[in-house]
Amino acid sequence: MSGTVITDSKVDVPETGTQAASRVADVLLFFMGEEHRPGVSAIASGLDISKAVVHRILQSLVARRLVVADELTRTYSLGPAAAALGARALRDLDLRTTALPVLRRLHDDTGETATISALVGSARVYLDQIVSVKQIRMTVELGRPYPLYAGASSKAILAIAPADLRDRVLSGALAPLTEDTIGNRATLESELRQIAAEGVAVSLGERQTGAGSVAAAVIGFDGSVVGSISICGPVHRFDAATIESLKPLVRDAAAEICRAMRHGSHPGR
Repeated sequence: MSGTVITDSKVDVPETGTQAASRVADVLLFFMGEEHRPGVSAIASGLDISKAVVHRILQSLVARRLVVADELTRTYSLGPAAAALGARALRDLDLRTTALPVLRRLHDDTGETATISALVGSARVYLDQIVSVKQIRMTVELGRPYPLYAGASSKAILAIAPADLRDRVLSGALAPLTEDTIGNRATLESELRQIAAEGVAVSLGERQTGAGSVAAAVIGFDGSVVGSISICGPVHRFDAATIESLKPLVRDAAAEICRAMRHGSHPGR
């Protein structure tokens, strides 16, 4: 039986984990420079890699909805999961950019460290901070995930998070981060209801020993919680009177960021 055999001239050799990850990233990024939907051959040629490798990567991406296949034209386009990732990246970037002038003002008004956090999955990460200039001051670690059950910034988010996320967090192990971490679900649920009603959360050494903080949730343009803004510092400077004076400041700051994100503007501009 005769016929034409189509072969791939590039050798499909085993790759290391790093090489494989790089290939996947390269394939995804390839779509950014294409005006038309590419096929396997176009991607393989553009990236100078084997068509067999490209095909395997695309099948994996299709299964995860990062890429969508057109069976008729045998071409591919970015899928809904890729769109969701992009939207999430833009949201986090916009949150940090929008919050920055508000953080500066909170820092100037209080003399304490001001932070902005984002909800990421079932955790929270600090996106930015304006550090206090006082001799004894608090700083936070940017980009590190923190649990949602401990600390003012986390509790402000969890209090108004979707019910399924809140239940998932509260059903898990409320492992103590300090001796002051709330480890009882009923006690924490009661406090979360109060936070939701008041619009502000307080922590005195729950996440970090010796640290006090007051925080409020930040709501995105779609009405869901996207993060929180806080004032934090040494716990000895967070007496009852100070906490009460900080509550309206963080509530107003969170509301200002919410308005700016909805209208596509930045505070102070």
